[in-house]
Amino acid sequence: MEKVVVGVPKPFIRLRAEIFFFLIRSFLDQDFNLKEFSEGARQAISFVSRLLSQRKFDELENLVAKEILTDLKEKCSVLSDNYRKALLVESDEIKGLSPWNVNVQYDNGRKFVNILMYFWYVKDMDLLAEDTSAVPLFQVVYGNHNIMDTQRILIATYEFTREFTQGVKPDWIITHIQHSKVLE
Repeated sequence: MEKVVVGVPKPFIRLRAEIFFFLIRSFLDQDFNLKEFSEGARQAISFVSRLLSQRKFDELENLVAKEILTDLKEKCSVLSDNYRKALLVESDEIKGLSPWNVNVQYDNGRKFVNILMYFWYVKDMDLLAEDTSAVPLFQVVYGNHNIMDTQRILIATYEFTREFTQGVKPDWIITHIQHSKVLE
């Protein structure tokens, strides 16, 4: 039986995001497409989380903002093997993703777009026996015994930022990374 994870953003958050996507298409990038952006974000979290879990920080330099790279190095260096495994997000483990916060910033003639994406992903592992903060997908009761399935839903948030100032290379960079219960 296939498991389905449903994440529904609050209506106000979704409406606000849609307004900002309209503004982005109208004033900054006519070709902006949320579906294409979301697919790129899915690929990015998979690639970046793999490098983080393998502690290959040098390969993240053009993908992740320098301001957070030092912090990520410190946090990842103390992770146990189980938590490093939980940090890795394979593309097929992502069961849902959604833009959570979108904003446009103007700073001294420069234009920036920030999109905070939420990812819900499933890990087939027991993070830590005493850690009940990861949400179990389901629970099985067998007689008087409560058997917890080892699959967990975890949440990751990645913020993607792009400068839309004329003459600036149009690349997205990750300016925030958080994996709940794993990398906070």
